[in-house]
Amino acid sequence: PHWPGLVKMSSAEAGRFFCTAGRGLEPFLAREVRARLGATEVDCVSGKVFFRAAAGPGELRKLRSGERLFLLLKKHSPLPVSGNKGKMLHEIKSLVIEEPKYWLDIISVWRKLRGHEGKTDDVSQENTLALKRKSEEETNIASKRQKTEQVRAIVSEECQVEAGERCVAPERMSGQECWIENKTSSEFPSKGSGENPSANEKLSFSFRVSCRCSGAIAKILTSQEIGRAVGIALVKQCGWRADLRDPDLEIFVHLNDIHSVVGIPLFRLPLANREYIKTAGLRSTVAWAMASLAEISAGALVLDPMCGLGTILLEAAKEWPEACYWGADISDSQLEGADGNIRTAGLMDKIELLKASVKALPLPSESFDSVISDIPFGKKFKITNDAQLLPDILQEMERVLRVGGTIVLLLSQDLRKRMDSLTKCAGSGSPEATADGDSEAAAAKALSVDGNSSSLVLGVGESFLSSRHFGSLVPDGVYAVSLGKTDAFIHKYRKVCAAGN
Repeated sequence: PHWPGLVKMSSAEAGRFFCTAGRGLEPFLAREVRARLGATEVDCVSGKVFFRAAAGPGELRKLRSGERLFLLLKKHSPLPVSGNKGKMLHEIKSLVIEEPKYWLDIISVWRKLRGHEGKTDDVSQENTLALKRKSEEETNIASKRQKTEQVRAIVSEECQVEAGERCVAPERMSGQECWIENKTSSEFPSKGSGENPSANEKLSFSFRVSCRCSGAIAKILTSQEIGRAVGIALVKQCGWRADLRDPDLEIFVHLNDIHSVVGIPLFRLPLANREYIKTAGLRSTVAWAMASLAEISAGALVLDPMCGLGTILLEAAKEWPEACYWGADISDSQLEGADGNIRTAGLMDKIELLKASVKALPLPSESFDSVISDIPFGKKFKITNDAQLLPDILQEMERVLRVGGTIVLLLSQDLRKRMDSLTKCAGSGSPEATADGDSEAAAAKALSVDGNSSSLVLGVGESFLSSRHFGSLVPDGVYAVSLGKTDAFIHKYRKVCAAGN
């Protein structure tokens, strides 16, 4: 799909970044950084996408499928694991311990990027959510004993969060990190001075180490041990002051069996925190990914027949504002919440809402170019066990969709199995049921994002592709994504002929 405002930049000016992503969304993020930022050297791994791009904070903030964005400092192969803790800690410290000038240069680049934050549209969100600052007088002078105590507290468990901060727990959202607020400080050492910072400047500069380790290394060392060792080394090397609550700078260290990564968060708030969403529903990154598959173009009519709080419509309308959007729901409370979100986002002229059942939409046949919907399967809005409901829903979506249009659905594991059964039954008596392997290979190719086969649900994809048609709808993609504790599947269909033909 086309993303507005494609940026073309010189690779000579490019910086190195990485962005975390929910499980299954890495291919979407890899495609987005290429399309939106003109990124090069894109490397997609589990939970992260590394890339190089000459982009300012305004462009970087527009990423919609990522969670948290970092300035990449180091990326190395996995550290060798041995039974000698001291040797391993020495290897780890060598990742981050550099001459003070190295850190002054890094901080200068980081300050330059953060210095433009005030010019972005969503700076008001950071002001609104800012934490209460500690008094500067408390941090001007620290005794040796106080500094030692602070160093011991550099690293907490990843989800220790102070009041007003937000954390996505690892078991709820794999591949995403805890975050803690950074503050823009006028006390940062100046690169242009050409002089080493004074003792007072060193003491006034605070930092925190956030460490995550998994795989073989986690069996030998804990995140706390690693963070404490790195923190003490930085205090000795740079004279900085450790501050877990409100640091000037956060240093992120992630060690696993794939790589060793060191980075600095560019923004205090995760990219997934949308300032235009008043009441959160479906995770915004997943909603955006679904919309990106719908092939929305200028002038298109897009429908979400089970819109809930309208997250999918909001993400689509923000990204593709030249289309027109309709949302339907049977619940008054959900429609009220959706209306509040639409007003907060200023999209009243783009999105229309109506109260209607998805099984009997008061809309003309073949009137929409795309249908996108999260089929409710959570504890709060779980659909009935009536086996007839899902085919009724799909049939009504098929009716209002024009020929050539797309349907994108988010399904649970249970609903996916039902869908698989339905499509097999529907295709068993049709000519398409005997389609040769070429059509199946073509469909399999359509599943990938930028040729990345990791987006294909192995096993699930094979079964689903072999099921052929449901009426006039042809399966055109299956993507496994994580919703935290729940796994889900994005299914894409294309309408190839009029319903009933």
